[in-house]
Amino acid sequence: MNRLRRWARRWYAAWRASRLGTRLAFGLGALALVVFAIVGAVTVEFMHGYLDRRLDEQLKTSQVAQVPGLRTSHGNPEVVYSWFSAVFEVDGGVAKPQPGSDLPADVQPLADVAVDATRGDVFRTVYLHGDGPYRVRACPVATDSGGTGTVLLSAAPQADLEGTVRQLVMVEVIAFLIALAVLVVAGRLVLRRGLQPLSAMAGTAHDIASHDLTATADLPVRATGEGGGAEVAELRTAFNVMLTHIESALAARTAANERLRRFVADASHELRTPLTSIRGYADLFRYAAANEPAEREAHLTKIREETARMSVLVDDLLLLARLDAHDAEPPVRPERVDLVPIAEAAADAFRAGRPAHPLSVELPETPVVVDADPVRLRQIFDNLLANAAVHTPSGTQVGLFVDGSGGQAVVRVQDAGPGIAREDQRRIFDRFFRTDNSRTRSAGGTGLGLSVVQSLVVVHGGTVGVESQPGRTVFTVRLPAAR
Repeated sequence: MNRLRRWARRWYAAWRASRLGTRLAFGLGALALVVFAIVGAVTVEFMHGYLDRRLDEQLKTSQVAQVPGLRTSHGNPEVVYSWFSAVFEVDGGVAKPQPGSDLPADVQPLADVAVDATRGDVFRTVYLHGDGPYRVRACPVATDSGGTGTVLLSAAPQADLEGTVRQLVMVEVIAFLIALAVLVVAGRLVLRRGLQPLSAMAGTAHDIASHDLTATADLPVRATGEGGGAEVAELRTAFNVMLTHIESALAARTAANERLRRFVADASHELRTPLTSIRGYADLFRYAAANEPAEREAHLTKIREETARMSVLVDDLLLLARLDAHDAEPPVRPERVDLVPIAEAAADAFRAGRPAHPLSVELPETPVVVDADPVRLRQIFDNLLANAAVHTPSGTQVGLFVDGSGGQAVVRVQDAGPGIAREDQRRIFDRFFRTDNSRTRSAGGTGLGLSVVQSLVVVHGGTVGVESQPGRTVFTVRLPAAR
């Protein structure tokens, strides 16, 4: 039993490991075998019943033709084909054959049928020792109510009938086996051709696996070909859509890694400069403390300036990191505020800190109410105004405009400077991006101000854009108005 169980498990494992086309072909063959078996059994049974009925009709026809003559002449029965024919005299439940009857050596089964036939026609199948099965029909010729009289009996061998049925079974078995073999082979070929598109998609998957996706995000292969039906076409389309999605995801990951690498490099460079300055001024301070005490305060002032500058940079980096962390709580505390006093405060601070840049302000007389963090709104105003002052020469006119119409709050910061090149406008909000493509500080700050503005505007549900040409640059911030 254990050996049989192990063999069954081994066979089942081999079956599951075989190709899908082979399993489908053999499954189709097994189904066809069941159908053939049912059809064959029904056919054989129908043919066997038909031949039995035909034999009974022949027995009846031959006896009906003989009975009238036997009643008048009391002669011998006719011998039909290779049948046994006999006339029995039945008396007291005992049947004796008359002389001239054609009977086998084993007479007793026939005599029993003759006794039963005194009461009416009898059909019965009996087995005669040495001769095999016979189909027997017995009918009364002249009998009385007491079961006494003459009975005609005919027995036809069933060997020919059984032989005919066996030949039919043999023909069916051979025909079904040939049909089954043709079905399995042809089905395997048809299935193999039908599954070819799936094999092609598997080849595409192996081709993708052979590519080094760490070097490039491009997937140059796609599932191609035709045929296979609507289901295979749908699978092919879904497969290609999946590859496109994977390619997009890999491209996004590659771009994100590149941005991260560039961000780390830029942040390291930006932090290295004030740290180098602090280290140099610290060495000078140590020297001045020993040799030039009057210069110590100047060196300390420089150290404080570089430290403050580095603190601003670190604060901006931390703010951007917190804004990028979608799973963390954003660093904003929205409340219902009016943009007008915030804009006025930012304008006053700009005039005090940037007296070389004249500022014009246009504010509405009615409040412009938004749901936002007032501290971050002030940071947006300060960064946009500082950007206008840093990237324009002294004396350049700067404008601040606030509007609350159309169901949204609109803030515009405009300057009359040299403008921003068209190719730079697409990257103006990138982190550490400078329009002069240099690492010097002469053109401005760290390159994080506009990135902070964009991140803060987005987290408040708004948008920010830029329009620039020589002599006019406008940054436009749109925030949803409070409901």
